[in-house]
Amino acid sequence: MEIVTQMGKSGRITVPAKMRMALGVQSGDEILIQLENGAIRMIPLRQAIRLAQQTVQRYVPEGTSLVKTLIQARREEAARE
Repeated sequence: MEIVTQMGKSGRITVPAKMRMALGVQSGDEILIQLENGAIRMIPLRQAIRLAQQTVQRYVPEGTSLVKTLIQARREEAARE
């Protein structure tokens, strides 16, 4: 989907309603903006978080709790000090 829009005086760009609906974003939602190879990429923050979680999950053995692993590592670290 491509739509032409204009940048306002203060550098703001209005994301057209069609694109907001396609992204599933509403007023007040947080958006991650990335600059990639001279292009701007916008991703709803909740989607960016979900993608990051999926990426990390591929490297974590099933049944492993990263939270428990981190807490255990911190306890061991504190015990050494």
